[in-house]
Amino acid sequence: MSVVACECAATMSSDKMAARKGRLRQRYDNDHRLVAGCVPYRVKKDDEGNPCSSPAGDDDTAQVEVLMISTPNRTDMVFPKGGWEDDEDVYQAACREAMEEAGVKGIIHSSALGHWVFKSKSSQTSNSPRGACKGYIFAMEVTEELESWPEQATHNRRWVSAAEAYQLCRYDWMREALRALLERLSVIEPVAAAGAAAQELTDQAGMYMMLQATSDGAVALC
Repeated sequence: MSVVACECAATMSSDKMAARKGRLRQRYDNDHRLVAGCVPYRVKKDDEGNPCSSPAGDDDTAQVEVLMISTPNRTDMVFPKGGWEDDEDVYQAACREAMEEAGVKGIIHSSALGHWVFKSKSSQTSNSPRGACKGYIFAMEVTEELESWPEQATHNRRWVSAAEAYQLCRYDWMREALRALLERLSVIEPVAAAGAAAQELTDQAGMYMMLQATSDGAVALC
């Protein structure tokens, strides 16, 4: 499993520990706003620092925990993500969003879990790509949790099991990214769902609505 050579913490100096605002430096791909994010995770370890193994017959997903964040006035949760700006590469953007929204730093996997196309609710009746986003989501192994972080006032964080995360995910793209992470960590078989929690969940009303399928990526909600 390849990872980006340096830890994300090294890409952000102490004078950048504030959330970026506005879209002055926002990257675009034609009419799509580019977005980067990650699924922060940790694997349970024993006293010697080795990954724990599940007893025979137990669910291996229980050894993996993922970090999710809350947003105001919602009971479900999300993974950190946001705009990819023109003075950073996609890995730095994903790491920055994890620091700003979830207060964590870590090692990011160089191969994306996938990419998705999003469209805002205000643009749902339009066939134009304007207002849509293209998001790249990565796996991040968390190595540091900050006591305070830029968007702490609006985003609380919570470590949950993979099964609970599957229940809490606000949108389908999150469940797809979570499954991709578990496959990559070899705790589930490819295409399999996340243990007993893999069940159809009712779509919840949210900020973004489904786009028609496109040839360059999966359809998802943001």
